[in-house]
Amino acid sequence: MSWWEVTADTLAASRFAVSPLAETTAALKLLERAIAADPGERTWLAAHLPVYRDWLAADPVTARLVRAGLGGSWNATFLTPTPDATEPDFARELDRLASTAPAVACADLAEALGGPLPAELDRPDLPQRAAELLDRVWRHTVQPDWPRRRRILECDILVRTARLAHGGWESALDELRPGMRWLGASRLRITLRDQPPRELAGTRLLFVPVTPSQGWLAWDQHRHAVIYPCTGALADAGSAAPPEALARLLGPARARVLVLLETPLSTTHLVALTGQPLGSVGRHLRVLHDAGLLRRRRSGRLVLYGRTELGDALVGGQG
Repeated sequence: MSWWEVTADTLAASRFAVSPLAETTAALKLLERAIAADPGERTWLAAHLPVYRDWLAADPVTARLVRAGLGGSWNATFLTPTPDATEPDFARELDRLASTAPAVACADLAEALGGPLPAELDRPDLPQRAAELLDRVWRHTVQPDWPRRRRILECDILVRTARLAHGGWESALDELRPGMRWLGASRLRITLRDQPPRELAGTRLLFVPVTPSQGWLAWDQHRHAVIYPCTGALADAGSAAPPEALARLLGPARARVLVLLETPLSTTHLVALTGQPLGSVGRHLRVLHDAGLLRRRRSGRLVLYGRTELGDALVGGQG
């Protein structure tokens, strides 16, 4: 078992954050491993995996770099830099990776491999090659869908921070990633694997969601980060489209709100997921509630909406 000792000051300064580079790295890891966790990932891989494999077939050095740096149980540190919560901008994050000193990149790869660096990877352009590949993955597979992805990530953060407010860190962090659990007494279990504990005093702790089913840990002198797959129900809901007949009956926007509310959500969550204005979401909720399709309940300072049996029947009947 491995755990981090988190001081009260570090915990008080902890925050959730969005990182476009972390999202892109998670997409790259999914492409490299080519194992889908759900139907949505299978569809995404079917669309992008052939092109990705063509890229690597044309560039054997970069292909070996990715396999060595991301294909094992330990990531090469320079390929997974700790996100900076104050600069959630892909270009700036990528520039930091590309500026890694060649000697550092080679050492990180050797550490990930657990042995000597192969001769074909002992070269000074590894950071630039990694940055060019990540830029391709961003432009072709992530950026076109970034507004939707960002809404899902922000909604996950809203859900986690709501749990934090109501149930403390134990509620917010348990099972954030496999094996992770708040143990109390300033200890956060990070993994079930045996690794030396780390003391986080004097550093900043970040929790960074990504939509692919990938996750890892990252740290430097000033920051530690847990990159974790966002809540599956929200990720699925973010791409949910209402059945055509239901959309004709209620209108597409209102029907989508009803479909999303299989899991109780607040108005703020729905705004983040749908991209609709707050006023529009509020009107949809009022109409659906008045029609008996939704119920509402208070949870702390949040008002959560969920479907009634009638709402479930209406959605299920159109499925």
